[in-house]
Amino acid sequence: MDPVICTVDVVLLTLTAEGLEVALLKREHAPFKGVAALPGGYIHARTDTDARDAARRVLLDKTGIAAPYLEQLATFSGAARDPRGWSVSIAYYALVPAATIAQAERHEVRLYSVDRLPPLPFDHGDIIETAVSRLRSKSQYSSLPCHLLGEVFTLPQLQRVYEVLMGESINKVSFRRKMTEMDMLDPVDGQFDSSGAHRPAQLYRLKPAFREQLQLLERGL
Repeated sequence: MDPVICTVDVVLLTLTAEGLEVALLKREHAPFKGVAALPGGYIHARTDTDARDAARRVLLDKTGIAAPYLEQLATFSGAARDPRGWSVSIAYYALVPAATIAQAERHEVRLYSVDRLPPLPFDHGDIIETAVSRLRSKSQYSSLPCHLLGEVFTLPQLQRVYEVLMGESINKVSFRRKMTEMDMLDPVDGQFDSSGAHRPAQLYRLKPAFREQLQLLERGL
């Protein structure tokens, strides 16, 4: 009986001035050598504690990035997805600020708009589409978008992230009320952002309890 190929793939998403983008890198080996693809690799049964541990390792090895937020997405499997044989991939998605990718040690990592992807190998297009759909859906009722910002941010900056992901504008008063309801932010004492045209804005950071765990709302934004 032929062995089943078992891998992990990671959809690393970030938000730039151009919109939502995904990190890809050229494959070093066949099949599809030289083609842009998701960071991925085999599960190491002897050293990886579980699939999540494997995803963290693969992402760090391939991109130089240790994503603070990593969530299992779905399992993709079948005989047709990999020319080497029957395979299963446990897919994860990770969110990081754009500056984290810009500062990564692996310079071969490139960002592509999720709406204008290059030709991709395997079923990586389907995996990315699933991850983007999950992110946009959860953005309506969770703290997930915060992970696309840096350690500190203003409420207007956070509101813009929610609006970009949801594809619609949000009433400022309603947004601030929801942030209070979610109780996920701490004001940074004595720190303000004075880069805008208006009065300096208070800086906030995500509470430690929510940095690897989502806060959910009963009603969406």
